[in-house]
Formats: sequence, C-alpha cells, structure tokens
Amino acid sequence: MITRRFAALLAFGVPLPALLPAPWLALGGVLVFAAGLALIDLVVAGPLDGLRLRRDGDRTVWLGNPARATLTVTNTGGRSVRLSLRDSWVPSAGAGARRHELDLPPGESRDVITTLTPTRHGDRPAVRVTLRSLGPFGLAYRQRRRSWNEQVTPAWTLRVLPRFPSRRILPEKLARIRVLDGAVVTRGRGHGTEFDVLREYVVGDDVRSIDWRASARHHDVVVRTWRPERDRRVYCVLDTGRTAAVRVGDAPRLDAAIDAALLLSVLASRADDRVDLLALDTAVRARVEGGGHRTQLPRLIDAMASLEPALAETDFTLLGRELLRRDRKRSLVVIFTALDTAPMIEGLLPVLPKLAARHKIIVAGVRDPAISRLATLPSAPAAADVHAAAAAERVLAERDRVRDVLRHSGATVVDTDADAFASRVADVYLLLKATGRL
Repeated sequence: MITRRFAALLAFGVPLPALLPAPWLALGGVLVFAAGLALIDLVVAGPLDGLRLRRDGDRTVWLGNPARATLTVTNTGGRSVRLSLRDSWVPSAGAGARRHELDLPPGESRDVITTLTPTRHGDRPAVRVTLRSLGPFGLAYRQRRRSWNEQVTPAWTLRVLPRFPSRRILPEKLARIRVLDGAVVTRGRGHGTEFDVLREYVVGDDVRSIDWRASARHHDVVVRTWRPERDRRVYCVLDTGRTAAVRVGDAPRLDAAIDAALLLSVLASRADDRVDLLALDTAVRARVEGGGHRTQLPRLIDAMASLEPALAETDFTLLGRELLRRDRKRSLVVIFTALDTAPMIEGLLPVLPKLAARHKIIVAGVRDPAISRLATLPSAPAAADVHAAAAAERVLAERDRVRDVLRHSGATVVDTDADAFASRVADVYLLLKATGRL
C-alpha cells in the first residue's frame, strides 16, 4: 500500500514533464521511477508476522481522572522493522496520541503508552491495533489490523467508575456517624434505639436515662446508654428509564442519582447497615445483594459503573414484585427517580401504598434549576418570556402536587437541586438513623 508521501511525490513530479520537449515520455519515466521506489519499499519493509503485542496498565479509573494503557511491541523476527502503529479505542475513552513511530531491531521491545481521559462511565474497550511496516523511502508499507476478537493480543477494557463529587462532604457525614456510634458521648435516647451499656451518672446526663434498679444494686446512680440500631437493610433503587437520561446541568439525571447512592452506600456501610442495589427500567439492569462489608462497596461501585439510561418507560410494578417477594424484614428503600407527573401517577403511585406498608420509603428526585430560572420573568419581558414563565410555573405546581401525594402515601420526599442532592439524601438517612426510625 502507498503512503501520502508517494501521493505527494506524484503531485509534484507529474506536472514537471509538461515543461520538457517529450512530456509523455518524461511522464512515463516519472511514474516508473516512483513505482520502482515504492516497490523497493515493499520488498525491504520488515515483516509483520514476527511482531507480538502485549497489554498492561490501569484496569479501573474514576471518571474525570486520567488512566494509562501500555502496549508492548516485541519483534521476534530476524529483521528490523520500521513501524508506524495506531492504537484505537472507542471515542468515549478519550485516548490521547494514537499514532506512534517505532524502530524495532530483532529481539527488542518497545512500550507505547496511551493516556486515556474518559468522558463517560462504564466499560471503555480498546478496539484494534493497526501496524504498518515502512520501507526506507516511506512511499509504501505493509499493513495489518489486529482486532481483539482475532485473539492476537489479550482483550483490554478500562472500567470507568462513576463520578463521585459528593466525596468532598464524606468526612462531615462520617463524623456524624461516629457521633451516633458513640465515639462522641450522646445523651438521651432515640425511639427504637438499642441498649448499649450501663455507666455512672455524670452531670448533664438526661435524668430519664437513669436505671433505678441498677442504681440500687450498685449503690450508685447509673444511666443507660443507647446506640443506633445496626444491621438494618438499605435498598438503593435506581430508575434507569427515559427520565434518567434528561440532562440536569451538564450531566444526565442518572449521574446525580448514582452520586447520591454512592454517598448513602458508604455511610450505611460504615454504620454497619446492609446495603443492596437494584437498578431497573423495563427489566432489572443491576442487582447487588449480600456480601460482607469489605466486598460490598466495591461490588456496588462496579455495578453502578455499567449503568446507562434506557429510552423506555420504567415499569414500577417490576419494582413492587422485586421488593415484596423478598423477606418481610422492614427495610429503608430509597427510590432515585424523577418527580414528573406522568411517571409518578401511572408508575410509582399505584404500587407505593403496598411498599410503604412494609418498608420505610424515600423518594428522591433531582430538581432541574433551568425550570426555576424560566419561571422568573426578566425586567423587560417579551411575549415569549411570559409564555415560558407560565409553562415553568405550571410544571413547578404539578411537581408540588406530586410531592404532596407521595407524602400522603407514606413516603419521605427529597426534592432539591443537583448540587445539594446527595447531601440532602444523606441527611435524611442520618436523621432516621439517629431517631431509630429505620
């Protein structure tokens, strides 16, 4: 195969014979000369059969962070190879420099490093490696494309974990968990909390915590101490239907839900609660149940990484069947979905009373700040501004009605902007934990 250099040679060389006395004869000479050089390139170019490829590098990376993938090329043949290599990845992998020029003597290896900056979470695979063996003049080459399904090199996939911006507020929330666990002395008792130990009374303790029988036995005033309930089950339910694909700010609504679910999962795991995950639309897309505390979080993060919105209406009856057919132990079920009128009325509301009768339900939805901005008229509004503001006000009023209906059906509703969404969901969990209402 010929290169661009060969095409450039013809582009400059073909017009020159027109200036000579015998242009056709001179043109033939130019073409024969160029073809001869290209033929020499093809003959002299090193063989590709002796090249071996091996992959190494990062397997996982958080969205927004760079990753490195190393491709090692080894020449097992007996001739040197002047190599042009192209390492192709899917576009969303954000691969940097893809073309590399290598000189490979016999028996030697070279490392080709590709820096990846993914733009989406999920699996980002390498597609193929294109190898070109060039001749000394660079006019022609031998080429071979090696795809991973040909089993020439091992398949390599970079698992991009979802963005976790609420990580910055994690220390604050964990400090509150430590307070609940007793690292900081807590006075009083929340309804439904578990008895911990007896200790001597100190000034400032709630007198209602005094155990008079134990005080009589010990001939001293002792009080009961309480700790939050542990080993409770927390279900994170992610709606991956069409409403999850709506962009709120510069990211889909599903990304904000994943961020909040990650923060809630970390907190619940540190509080010794069991966290399960269920992601669904018309079918169950991910399910994580059971496992120890050490393996639970990695499994949750790995499952959330592969989630993508589906352009289909979510079947909330499927959610009802999944939750009601399991054990009858009361759990905290956090449903991350959109508080839009149609999906709520036709989907979640019919099954919500049955779910609320058995479990504690939180319905969490991300508010779109663009609607609030549209509802505010500018100082000198035009007719289009008035119509847009009226439509936005109607959407907000319908959202308020949906929120009221959800509360009357027994659910706790979280409805806030994306910036404060994860923090608000965590605060509701910590409040329920502190008051023993899980």
